[in-house]
Amino acid sequence: MSSVYILGNRVDSLTLAEAVDRVAGFIAAGTPHQVVTLNAEIAYRAYREARLQEVINRAALVTADGAGIVWAARKLGTPLPQRVTGIDLLEALAEAGSRQGWRFYLYGAAPGVAARAAKRLTVTYPGLKIAGSSHGYLAAADMPQLLAEIKAARPQVLLVGLGAPKQEYWIAEHLQELEIPVAMGVGGSFDVLAGVAKRAPLWLQRLNLEWLYRIITGKRFKRALALPRFMLAVLQEARDKRQNP
Repeated sequence: MSSVYILGNRVDSLTLAEAVDRVAGFIAAGTPHQVVTLNAEIAYRAYREARLQEVINRAALVTADGAGIVWAARKLGTPLPQRVTGIDLLEALAEAGSRQGWRFYLYGAAPGVAARAAKRLTVTYPGLKIAGSSHGYLAAADMPQLLAEIKAARPQVLLVGLGAPKQEYWIAEHLQELEIPVAMGVGGSFDVLAGVAKRAPLWLQRLNLEWLYRIITGKRFKRALALPRFMLAVLQEARDKRQNP
């Protein structure tokens, strides 16, 4: 599997179908693997936060979650084949898991949301096995019990919706202890699946303008301020590459 680097962050060069195949391989291996779906905002934060970049670059799989990452890769002369967002990969894994018998556990979002998201997934993908779910508003004192419950449920895939980068740090901290083949951060995907939040219309997704929809609907206005900084940093990196090939 080939990879590219954007502001020092590794991004694996693969399609959605190839990402699913890669995860299937992780499950077959049985050993713990972290999956990161990287967007421009988190890539820029990791550019300035060495600990986060280390977590990203140690992950078993890093996908291009967003048009900004695809744009950056092209600007740097290392184009990626496809955008692979967290929610698209989640649903593709659920579809594959319903056929393969994989067990899923959902952790994160507000009380009740993960359970509703799990129900929606089982309706959409009949036969999908949900090993359990938990909301993400737990006190530190409740964490040992959650970890014990997840471990006892023995899922093959753990989906963590705590928001980035909190979910990436949480997975990196607990993955080996949990001994789960695949743990992936999914951001706000549970909210979308549960009907709490709406995803951009399909035509905007196809134009790679999902980020613009989030800004217009007021969900990511402050966070979107990182985008111009990310773009400027990428353009500077592209200039440096041209001057020092």
